[in-house]
Order: sequence, then C-alpha cells, then structure tokens
Amino acid sequence: MRTYDVVVVGAGIVGLAVAREALLRRPGADVLVVEKEPQVGAHQTSHNSGVVHGGLYYEPGSLKARLCVEGAREMYAYCEEHALAHERCGKLVVALDAAETARLDELERRGLANGVPGLRRVDAAGIREVEPGATGVAALHAPDTGIVDYGAVARTLAAEVASLGGEVRRGVEVTGIRPAGEAATLDLRADGDDTTHVRAARVVVCAGLWADRLARRAGAPADPRIVPFRGAYLMLRQRETPYVRGLVYPVPDPRLPFLGVHVTRHVDGTTSLGPTAMLVPARDAYRLATLRPRDLWETATWPGTWRVARRFWRTGATELRMATGPSAFVAAARRYVPGLEVGDLSGETRAGVRAQAVGRDGRLVDDFVISDVGPVSHLRNAPSPAATSAFALARELAGRVGL
Repeated sequence: MRTYDVVVVGAGIVGLAVAREALLRRPGADVLVVEKEPQVGAHQTSHNSGVVHGGLYYEPGSLKARLCVEGAREMYAYCEEHALAHERCGKLVVALDAAETARLDELERRGLANGVPGLRRVDAAGIREVEPGATGVAALHAPDTGIVDYGAVARTLAAEVASLGGEVRRGVEVTGIRPAGEAATLDLRADGDDTTHVRAARVVVCAGLWADRLARRAGAPADPRIVPFRGAYLMLRQRETPYVRGLVYPVPDPRLPFLGVHVTRHVDGTTSLGPTAMLVPARDAYRLATLRPRDLWETATWPGTWRVARRFWRTGATELRMATGPSAFVAAARRYVPGLEVGDLSGETRAGVRAQAVGRDGRLVDDFVISDVGPVSHLRNAPSPAATSAFALARELAGRVGL
C-alpha cells in the first residue's frame, strides 16, 4: 500500500489549489489528488456565475470575509500570470426603495470593514453613470469585482500540480477514509475495478456536494448536512450594444445566503440572468428531471430541511414560479434593469447546483465550515465565494493539517 505525504480528495478549484499550496510549501512531497469525475472542476467550479467576488456581503471576522478579499487579489494575479481571460468589470448592488436602502447601509458597513477595494455609495444619477441601463434610488459600486472562467483556472492548476511533481488521478472515487493515529487510510475505487488502498500522512477533503458523506465516514459529526439547491441561468441574445457594462445585482434578503437574480456578463461574451435557488432531489441536478434516490432520501430525512421549508415556503413558491417559465425570471431582473424583455432571451439555459450546508436546527450555514478528524481536514461548507477564495482557502486548509 503506497503512502503519500498529502492526499487531496476532490479536483475542484479549491482542492487543486490545496495540492499546489502543499507542493509549494514542501517541494518534492508526494502529493496525490483524487477525483471521481473524468475531468477536473466538473461540478461547482464550472457551473457557477464566474464572478470574482469582492467580499461585500460577508460578516466581518468570518472566514468568508477574510478569505474572499485575499483570494480575489490572488485570483487576479494568477490569471494575469497564466494569461487566463478575466476582467475587473465592476458590480452595482442596486436598492429600489427605502427598505432596501436600509439593507444597503448594512452591506456598505460590511464591505468597508472587510476592505473591499474602491467601494463607494452612488445615488440614482450615479447608477446611470456606471450602468446606463440600470435604475434605482441608491447603489453600492464595487469596481474591483470581476469575471473569470473558473473551469479554465482549474485546468491550469491541474497542469501546474503535475509540473510540480504531484499526481492527479481522475475517474477514481474515494469510498472511505479511516484516520488512525498520525495517518489515514483511503479506500479508492475506479469503475469496474476492485477497491484499492493508499495511506497518507495528511488528508484534505474538498468534496463539495458530497463533502458531508465523506466527513461522516471519517468520524466527523453528521451536522451540518449538504442540501442541494439548483441555480438556473437564462442566457440573453448577444447584441452589439451590451445589456450591462459590468454586473448588476439586487439587494439580497439578509436571511438567506443567496444573492437573488442578477444580470451578469461573462468572459465568453455572453450575458445571463440568474441564478434561481431551488431545492432539488439530486446533488448533480443540472437538469430539472434528475433525481437520485439516495440524495432525495438524505435531504428529506434531515430535520433541518423541513425547518428551512417552514421558514421560507414563500421563497420556495417564488423559485418554483421562476422554474416554470421565463417571464417571472425576466420580471425579477427588470426591477433594476428595466429595458430587459422576454424576447431578449436566447433560449439557452445553464445551471449549477450549490452545495449548501444546513444545520439540524434549520440554519442555512453562511460561512465556510472546516472540521478536523486527526490528520484529516474536511471542508464541510464551501459555496460561493469559495472559487474566488480558492488560493486563500488553500492556505487555511494547508495550515490546518500542519503543512
């Protein structure tokens, strides 16, 4: 049974950044990345909005607040170093009335406390100056927020890990992790093959949508549980005059970790409306018809799911309405970009699934969650802004296992 210095489970952007960090800290170390899919970055990494977040929304002092601001700076530097497409196009968070303006005050407080670069308050005229097609009574402008292709970043990271001497094994699933003393044994299985085993002095698990299952197998608590929320994006027709210059967001509901339907430019030249945030019966429900009995069972039998449903049933009804047709989708975005019409839609839909940790008590966990079991560190909750924070989050995880 081969022994590695470090095994990273999951070849999403965070897992690959952890492997890179380990190799930079310990040149020549035996580092293995194990990924069950045939390609890297197959799930949340390549099924998100592609936004480099500025750190505006997060409670000061939280891991998200600290690691997002650091991570955004490093993400831009990495893209520049490797000639990866990116743009600091800026973002407006638009308030439409007095109630939203009061919530905007809290976002401004958080953004300033978190050190969001260049953050400023603008009035109705300032909104039109930044985004001629947008409207509102006030907004926050975050000029350093940008866009990138995180899938391309992940592929570049995988190549860099290999060049530094690491190994990335695709199409291999980790079915068990058994910490024992100062090492851990991992059970690996490829399609059609018998289970094999490796040992590692340090293990970092970045399994995203399946993080809770591996954590439980390694002896970590059952709480929190991953509950999948599908985010759908409707794509707009391409036209000579862009719909927006940058990114235009509504003021989010402070009770939820979701940011609402926003208008987003992408580095491939497209523009989208979205995402929604609908509870779904599969952790890979990129299509609405996808159902996984085990995923459905684990979601339905988790007490926190029902507590969330009771608290936010009105929100759930709105999400269902948007899933049934594009008019509600467009209406949500037209509140702050009034020129949008249903006829602007191209007919293309994109979707991702957010791995949202939900506590037994019904709490929607709104920070990164890391739990340690001996030499194994589990990233238990890593939704947005995990991709933005990837390099800073990798340092945090590497430090947790003593690299």
